[in-house]
Amino acid sequence: MRRVQYSSIGGPEVLEVVEAEAPHPGPGEVRVRVRAAGLNPLDAKLFRGAPTSSGNSPALPSGNGHDFAGDIDELGAGVTAFALGDAVYGQVSSGAQADFVIVAADQLSRKPVDLPYEVAGSLSIAGRTAYNSVTSLSLGPDDTVFVSAAAGGVGALAAQLALRTGATVIGSASPDNHDYLRSLGIVPVAYGDGLAEALTAAHITAALDNHGRASVDAALAAGAPAGRVNSIADYSAAKEYGTTAVGGRALDHAGLDSVAQLIADGDVQFPIESVFALEAVGEAYERLLGSHGPGKIVLALD
Repeated sequence: MRRVQYSSIGGPEVLEVVEAEAPHPGPGEVRVRVRAAGLNPLDAKLFRGAPTSSGNSPALPSGNGHDFAGDIDELGAGVTAFALGDAVYGQVSSGAQADFVIVAADQLSRKPVDLPYEVAGSLSIAGRTAYNSVTSLSLGPDDTVFVSAAAGGVGALAAQLALRTGATVIGSASPDNHDYLRSLGIVPVAYGDGLAEALTAAHITAALDNHGRASVDAALAAGAPAGRVNSIADYSAAKEYGTTAVGGRALDHAGLDSVAQLIADGDVQFPIESVFALEAVGEAYERLLGSHGPGKIVLALD
C-alpha cells in the first residue's frame, strides 16, 4: 500500500509517499480502504516537531494524518457491528494518510449516504471538537457567544452549532472571510486592536476559543465569565484563569452522528476548500499552512 510518512522533523518537504506492507486487523478491529483523508493543523504541528498528546515526540519514521473515510474491506475476530463494504469514517492517532488503516470497530462512525467521502474524511476531529465544546457551555437563546477563528474547520462548525441553540454568534476571522461568516448568520469581527471593545459592545456571555490566548483575553476583558470560556487552542488558560478546555478527545457517537447528518442534510455547512492527490501531500500542507479560503483541505486516495 501507499503510505505518507516522515523520517525527520521539518516542513511539508519532509513528507513522502512510500510503499509499505498492507496491515491486517486484530480482534475487535477492522481494516478500512481509505477513500479520503482530511488535513488538520495538528498534523503539521507534529511533523514540525510538536510533542504528541502524551508529551513525547513521534517515533520516526512516523505515519501522518488522523482523519479518514472509506469502506471496510477486512474484519477482525469478534466484530459484528459492521460488515464488509460498510462506508465509515473516523480518526486514528497517526497514519490515516494511507491506502489502508486499522481501527478499533467501536471507534468508527457510519458515513451517511448523502455525505461525500471527502467531507466525511475531514470530519472526525473537527466534528467531535465542535460538538463537545459547544455542548459544554449549555448555550441558549439568551446567550451571545464569541467564536474565534470562526471561518476555520472547527470554528465554523462550532459557530453553526451554537446558532442552532438559539444563541447570537459573534465570530472573528480575517476580513476576507467576513462575507462567508455573514452567509452563515454569524456577526463578523476582526482580530487585533479593538476586539475586546467590539465584544464588550456585543455583551457576550460566553466564548468558544479556537485561536489562542489573545482571543481568550479579549473574551474575559469583555465580561464573559471564566467558566463560560472554553478554549481548545490555549489549554494553559484553564490553569491560569479558570476557563475550560473541552475538546475532541472524548468520542460521543450520538453527537458526532448528529453533526454528520446535519451536514449531509444541508442544514450545516462544512465546505471542502481543495482536494489533492495523495502524491501531492506536501503541496496540500503548504496550502494548509499558507493563505487559503474557508473549508477543509483533503487528500483523495481513489
